[in-house]
Amino acid sequence: MNRSFVCCGLLLWLLATPTAAVEQFSYRVLEQKPLVANSFVQGLQIVDGHLYLSTGLYGQSRLLRYRFADGELLDQRHLHPRLFGEGLTVFDDRVFQLTWRARRMLVYTRQDLSPAAVFTLRGEGWGLTDNGRELIYSDGSHHLHFLNPDNGRHLRSVAVTQQGRAIARLNELEWIDGKVWANVWQTDSIVIIDPDSGEVTASVDLSGLLPSSEQRPNTDVLNGIARNPADGGLWVTGKNWPWLYRIELVPAAAGTAESR
Repeated sequence: MNRSFVCCGLLLWLLATPTAAVEQFSYRVLEQKPLVANSFVQGLQIVDGHLYLSTGLYGQSRLLRYRFADGELLDQRHLHPRLFGEGLTVFDDRVFQLTWRARRMLVYTRQDLSPAAVFTLRGEGWGLTDNGRELIYSDGSHHLHFLNPDNGRHLRSVAVTQQGRAIARLNELEWIDGKVWANVWQTDSIVIIDPDSGEVTASVDLSGLLPSSEQRPNTDVLNGIARNPADGGLWVTGKNWPWLYRIELVPAAAGTAESR
């Protein structure tokens, strides 16, 4: 058989194969809650009426637990000045917190946030979530990594792509309805990822969420996704932002930030 004919046929088949469309969403603001404006948010999660927050920057990184209803600070842990806090997830009776370049995952007892263990990472730590069985973290690349929560052992990795294009700089993560939601660092976008294939199935444009009148010299990028299991509310924020915003997704054609 003519080899060039086979290659040409394969190319035509690939070009003719439809690529799954990526759903595009905008947002509507439903509610907002005040947040300590100097919180360099790296990890965010709502569990059992508590807001867990991981903040970054050397010498300023902390793990904090607030009462979500009124924002009262209940517990906090300061990281060593040489550690830069990143993503977090609450899993059973423990809280897991990533560090950026130190290749460490810090493990705390959930009851009082006391240190319980330290796991070693293969590379940098960025975002962290879990699927109820495994920890899932990002490292700044276009991969998600799955770990055993008992010992931090690496189980597998999946490459994240959108219509064949690698999507890197995956930052804060949240597990919602069987999908991984991820902030894309230095953008106003959230991508929704199929954890089995790594394919991006939807994208959310949060441009304009924090009004320019609310921005200050230290205001940084969008970062932080948390779904409240009590009522399904979807909350988002950013680094050094003064607000948590509860939003709902709307098809992109319907417009952005329809109400506040």
